[in-house]
Amino acid sequence: MTQQAGVGGSGWSSSATWVDLDNDGKLDLVVDRYVQWDWDDKWCGEHREGYRGYCHPDVFQPITMLVYHNDGNGHFTEVAHKLNLDKPAKALGIAIGDYDQDGRVDMFVANDSMQEFLLHQLKDGTFEEVGLESGVAVNAEGKTFAGMGVDFADYNNDGWPDLVVTDLANERYALYQNAGDGTFNYSSLSSGLGEMTRLHSGWSLRFMDYDNDGWKDLLIAQGHDLDTIETSAPLLHYKEPMMLARNTGKKFVDISSISSEIFHDAWVGRGMAIGDLDNDGRIDAVVSTNGGTPHILMNRTETWNHWITLKLIGHRSNRDGIGAQVKIVTSSGPQWSMVTTSSGYLSASDARVHFGLGADRVVSRVEIRWPSGVQQVLTNVDGDKQVVIDEPKESNSAEKVALPGAVKP
Repeated sequence: MTQQAGVGGSGWSSSATWVDLDNDGKLDLVVDRYVQWDWDDKWCGEHREGYRGYCHPDVFQPITMLVYHNDGNGHFTEVAHKLNLDKPAKALGIAIGDYDQDGRVDMFVANDSMQEFLLHQLKDGTFEEVGLESGVAVNAEGKTFAGMGVDFADYNNDGWPDLVVTDLANERYALYQNAGDGTFNYSSLSSGLGEMTRLHSGWSLRFMDYDNDGWKDLLIAQGHDLDTIETSAPLLHYKEPMMLARNTGKKFVDISSISSEIFHDAWVGRGMAIGDLDNDGRIDAVVSTNGGTPHILMNRTETWNHWITLKLIGHRSNRDGIGAQVKIVTSSGPQWSMVTTSSGYLSASDARVHFGLGADRVVSRVEIRWPSGVQQVLTNVDGDKQVVIDEPKESNSAEKVALPGAVKP
């Protein structure tokens, strides 16, 4: 169907995301592209040592992303220039989120060895790139880094989505905490993430509550991009174990070594998708490796904590509910999440929204802001199960409790 649908594209594509950019109820497709390249590629590396290495990204010219608007008839139209999204980049990862809570979906693009992009959606549906003025274009020293995987989610439960970006060893993974005023604070060092990742190279990653305690942790696929890296930097490794960083509510702590044998196995990790594969309330992961087999990581964490999974079905909004903002409230306080499949690097995850509830068996309040603008509220929703929520066909107020038929366990 590719040619018929008009989404064949061109060039070196990388990550992609489904998102309804104009809230017409149909999902559009945004495709990152990496660099301009052809088969007359340059030869790089130390020839005298007898091996060939990958060229540095600075050798290549950037290229624009592709944005396909869903025309609603099985066909898409490329509209990157129309939406002001044709800014040349060296894009590897993409994620969506509403960082300023204005009701319009924004996007973050992880660029390799150039400034990162924060794409803010304006009222007219076009975008402006605000990475530098928002504080997410570079690291704390004002330097660019090898941005690869990205996630866009609220890890500190303050209602504002934050950003995390993986990169290469000696750069530290970049954590940007949303200040709530349109800017972000570089928080890699203060959060503990910077020091634990200094000698690691990361690719796909995701904020996820692995132990259901109500705080989003980080699961990261790792491995250097150069298979010859150990010849020039003995402390670095081409194959690396996965990393699990637990969110204590104050800092991240690397608990990989005590979590399971999986975190002792070295892989050339690249892509990672998450979801509750066996519907037991614990988030699992599927990890791809470069030149190797994929790995299925089943979460067997022993915990008394409770959970809830929400599957949203749009009617006025897109069918998958992508872009919907979800807030839950328990005795421990509120949590927020956006419905999305995009995160990490070259990956797409389960669109269902998962929350850890800690000691609570019941969610006192669920608030949903659908892409259509409809506000929906549910109260006293039982946990430890998947709940299917249909978008109301008619607009309702933020204080109106949903009818019983709107909740399908």
